[in-house]
Amino acid sequence: MTSAPHKDQFTLRRRPASDRLIDSGFRNLTIVLASFVAITLLAIFVTVFQGAREAMHEFGLSFLTTSSWNPVDNEYGAFTAIYGTLVSSIMALVIAVPLGVGTAIFITENLIPLRWREVIGVMVELLAAIPSVVLGLWAIFVMEPFVRPFLQFIYDTLGWLPIFNSPPQGPGMAPAIIILVVMILPIITSISRDALNQVPTELRQGAYGVGSTRWVAILNVILPAAVSSIMGGIMLALGRAMGETMAVTMIIGNSNNFSFSLLAPGNTIASMLANQFGEADGVQVSALLYAALILMVLTLTVNIIAQWIIKKLSLKY
Repeated sequence: MTSAPHKDQFTLRRRPASDRLIDSGFRNLTIVLASFVAITLLAIFVTVFQGAREAMHEFGLSFLTTSSWNPVDNEYGAFTAIYGTLVSSIMALVIAVPLGVGTAIFITENLIPLRWREVIGVMVELLAAIPSVVLGLWAIFVMEPFVRPFLQFIYDTLGWLPIFNSPPQGPGMAPAIIILVVMILPIITSISRDALNQVPTELRQGAYGVGSTRWVAILNVILPAAVSSIMGGIMLALGRAMGETMAVTMIIGNSNNFSFSLLAPGNTIASMLANQFGEADGVQVSALLYAALILMVLTLTVNIIAQWIIKKLSLKY
């Protein structure tokens, strides 16, 4: 009974003016910083949109469905680059997700001694720190010659399929997909590892307590509890893959000739911007900014979908 007056006295006490001034200043500072981020993003979008207006007016939606890119005749179409951006990113994600999540499970579920788990975790983090230009050089001189016999075998065996109907001759879509897997794998692995480590110990013990095996507990209890954070990491990796420039530019072939084949040279929006923007002028600059605007819309769409998926999975689990 005596604690209530003391509680009321503590709650209703007047705070010093200095404390209120610090709180108010901190709140205003955070509002300014958050507004600065929003204003910067809006300014970038407006700048790109203004630069793309000429191409939008001249080419319209046909820019999205045609593959011709001829600066001499001022004929521009970004379908090949859009296709390459989406296919390379999605295919890289298809390969990297099971590898990344599987690696995260491997280093968090006591399958190997702690020392080895720490070594693997450090190696994954170091992989994320390698500059993309270094990975691009490694892809050109080491990875592509190494995987070319396997790609040739795929062509010889499954060449009747449209996605494998061109012989591998060096840089192409498939090597670009592999290098993207290498680049986004640390993102998926690190975020998945942190998400799995945050699963309450009570859930694990409860699953084992009712007689679940290790893999039943992982698949039916632990992964569902961490799925929202894992999905966030996957969508973050997708955005990273869609915007990757240097490594992909060095290994994809940079061809504007459209082909469904994953073994043929291709192009992405980011690679096209990196290759051509420095020497572009006139309508070509506007066309490149139009392509950049499309890339911004694609990445924004990915972020919106990611937020929606995370919200739905958070409510479910």
